Amino acid sequence: MRGATATPDNAPVTDPHPYSHPHPLLGYFTRAHEGRFPPCDGAVTVLPALPGGLECSVAFTGHAVVATALPAADVLAHGPDGFGASLAPDFLRRLAGPAGWIGCTDATLTAPGTGGAPRLPDLTDTASTATHPRVRHARELRADVRVHGDERGLVTLADGLAGRRELSIELHASHAPGRGHGRALLTDALSLVPEGEPVYAAVSPGNARSLRTFLACGFTPLGSEVVLRPARPAPQSAPQAVT
Repeated sequence: MRGATATPDNAPVTDPHPYSHPHPLLGYFTRAHEGRFPPCDGAVTVLPALPGGLECSVAFTGHAVVATALPAADVLAHGPDGFGASLAPDFLRRLAGPAGWIGCTDATLTAPGTGGAPRLPDLTDTASTATHPRVRHARELRADVRVHGDERGLVTLADGLAGRRELSIELHASHAPGRGHGRALLTDALSLVPEGEPVYAAVSPGNARSLRTFLACGFTPLGSEVVLRPARPAPQSAPQAVT
């Protein structure tokens, strides 16, 4: 579950279908969900930037994948590797630029949907959810955001990083954590995804209660990730010759 931290311009993803053509990073997530990971070689793979002005750095075991508009040579010149340096603060700041927004480091988790009859009503078009911080945050970073929930809390289901199906949950304040409400809500949320199809979640490792909930509901760790919205200085043009 990501925190509800707004991006600098607070701008939602406006293209309802930004991934009409699959982004190559999606293949890495899909293969990892199936247990097929990149080689543990310490290398860094550089891919094109994500739609909507977003970029990211994803760390698998012994291999990193960076999606950015920067040339690969520029990325590699900053010294990332597949053993953790691709998520180092100095590298992320160089990637984002001095004024760019850098999200928190999240654990990347996945589980198969359970399908069947949906166990949570669709609240996407209700006025009460439109201004909820969880929903606003999802719409800033993801596309086709659907909102579900009940008296226990809210669930967002959207096209997330690289077009993967991404889920997040948040309990209402009236339902105190530690009583199984989170696990029950997350279990019901998995019914919104067709049986066997992968769904992903980005959970802050520091949010141990949330992380335990996802693990208890069958989610498996794949790696870790940081999403950014760069604001890099424009490249300076070469000086003009004076005649």
